[in-house]
Amino acid sequence: MTPGHPAQLGLWGDGEPHDRAEDAVPPGASGPVREQLAVAQFRHPQAEREIVLGKAVVAYAVQRARRRSIGMVVGVEGLTVRAPRWVAWADIETALRAKERWICKKLGEQRERAHRQQAARIDWCEGASVPFLGESLVVVLEPGLKAPILRDGHAAQTGLPGVAQRALHVGLPQEATPEKIRDTVLAWMRHHARGHFSARVQHYAEQLQVRVTRISLSSARTRWGSASADGSIRLHWRLVHFSPAIIDYVVAHELAHLHEMNHSPRFWSVVRSVMPDYEGVREQLRHVVMPE
Repeated sequence: MTPGHPAQLGLWGDGEPHDRAEDAVPPGASGPVREQLAVAQFRHPQAEREIVLGKAVVAYAVQRARRRSIGMVVGVEGLTVRAPRWVAWADIETALRAKERWICKKLGEQRERAHRQQAARIDWCEGASVPFLGESLVVVLEPGLKAPILRDGHAAQTGLPGVAQRALHVGLPQEATPEKIRDTVLAWMRHHARGHFSARVQHYAEQLQVRVTRISLSSARTRWGSASADGSIRLHWRLVHFSPAIIDYVVAHELAHLHEMNHSPRFWSVVRSVMPDYEGVREQLRHVVMPE
């Protein structure tokens, strides 16, 4: 739910850019110091100290502040510890050891996500592969076209002979900059996202017998969609990169909120009534990475 808008609920995608264990361990906690054989390393760029947790060497940043307890944040850069100014280093290390399983798990998840994000990066040039509705489109520069054209066929021209491809032909010269190619392709995708989303909203609105007053596209950083009590629906336009099943799940989720403005068992029953296998698709959505 968005702060300040109690009648609005949203479906959160990638979530916050870090995971928190704030105030989970009080200062002064104690425990045995264990020697571990480290097989992984996680190093925060502003690291001040390091510790062996499980089988990992963790170099972490420290922020001293006016607070009553020790908090921990695992972000894309690594582990940050927030501690009261009066807490001793030994107490901080004891707190870290008490949470070592959580810390190592989250650090591993962040590293894996960074690897997937790197793999999803798009080299915006002729022959670039861009995900669209769960499939790959090959970008073809074709000067003279007044508007982009989606064509099916074989990609001999992209160096992949015999491999069936869908190609998006855009009216740009060969010397077009990566930024111009990106903007042109994404503008075409945004346009098609609206049409696809509208059709799926209509499909599920009929099944759920709800009235949708407005459909709009968003570019929110952490929300895939949201629904308001007045029947307006917002969907992140870049969902168009993902499979139709994922898009349908987000649409069904938001429309279900027009029956239940919460995430109670009754809400999930509404979702299940139109998408019996929603749990598997929801898990897929939790692991998607936005191409860049």
